[in-house]
Amino acid sequence: MSSDKQKLLRKLQVADFALSEAVLFLDTHPSDEQALAYFHKQREGYDALYREYTEKFGPLRAFDNRSKTRWEWADGPWPWEYEANV
Repeated sequence: MSSDKQKLLRKLQVADFALSEAVLFLDTHPSDEQALAYFHKQREGYDALYREYTEKFGPLRAFDNRSKTRWEWADGPWPWEYEANV
């Protein structure tokens, strides 16, 4: 896996973790305005990283396939196949 791809995937994983933690907190504190603002800020960052990753490196999930002429998802290796990307 190229170092740029690996770095971007790592940033995406960190952003995903932050979102997941915010969701868990909001599940028990649904009226916390600061937590909700944090969630939305993290979601914006995650969405931007996600768009950047898929534009540069292709689909991250099967349903991200954008091509109307080719099923790009099958081109692999898939994002979780780190060994195949080295």
